[in-house]
Amino acid sequence: MPHFDLPIDQLRAYRPEVRVPAGFDTFWRQTLADARKAGGDPHFTPARTPLVGCHVLDVRFPGFAGDPIAGWLLLPPGDGPHPAVVQFLGYGAGRGLPHEYLPWVAAGYACLVMDSRGQGSTWGVGGATPDPHGSGPAANGVMTRGIEDPETYYYRRLFTDAVRAVDAVRRHPSVDAARVAVSGGSQGGGIALAAAGLSEDLMAVFVDVPFLCHFERAVGLTDREPYAEITRYLAVHRESAERVFDTLSYFDGVNLAALATAPALFSVALMDQTCPPSTVFAAFNAYAGPKEITVYSFNGHEGGAAAQWPRQVALLTGAARA
Repeated sequence: MPHFDLPIDQLRAYRPEVRVPAGFDTFWRQTLADARKAGGDPHFTPARTPLVGCHVLDVRFPGFAGDPIAGWLLLPPGDGPHPAVVQFLGYGAGRGLPHEYLPWVAAGYACLVMDSRGQGSTWGVGGATPDPHGSGPAANGVMTRGIEDPETYYYRRLFTDAVRAVDAVRRHPSVDAARVAVSGGSQGGGIALAAAGLSEDLMAVFVDVPFLCHFERAVGLTDREPYAEITRYLAVHRESAERVFDTLSYFDGVNLAALATAPALFSVALMDQTCPPSTVFAAFNAYAGPKEITVYSFNGHEGGAAAQWPRQVALLTGAARA
């Protein structure tokens, strides 16, 4: 797999003009206000698992429109309150099984894993959250569900769920509400960026090889899934390109990064043809808070994989002690 995007010196300086909708702030402020107004409390139910040395809770919390969203909450030993990490998932994955998320607990952090509504049937061991909201015509997958209007677009619901996941974990008595971080890779990285831009007072943000950034460049540069879902849609709906990219601008990680102020650690892989490096650097360079980026020069979409986690723990440990 060759280097196919801009040279690294150009990537570090890459600050493209990305369309910003006139009602961007109002749209998100009203969306989140409506979700919180829908009410409902998070519910944490002890789960039966073979794990010892941590407590596992089956979670249901109100997301967009008050819809119940599933998750797992893993708690380290002791009464706490513990700092917490909210983990968001890659495209097509569901919350899976609790033992998949032990590293954060082993490092002394609570970990809330958010199920992705309407996903969870592509890889892994499944999800538990339906998406009860309808859509107009769409290509396979979730990328084009409701894509003709930001009010109906799938990621409006998923990003709102992410903010409400942060709200939910802060409600648990064993979690220190002032010490909550968000994390994710690929789609999870894009969701983490959204949560960072739309939530307040996060301790840290971890964004690995993020999807959902700089849509217009991504769709024109790569033929990989899931961006290819948008390409297929526009190949059929030939007159919809302006309307589609206007919708996507409300959900672009570049625009959401500009709202985020918590300390952030990004990662990028220079041979990543799924989330091209220039799209990652566009979001990184727009990020408004303190930030670092780890560059993996010879990796594809796996990025740093397990090698990135110790860097995240080091940053988080310093933030938790501050």
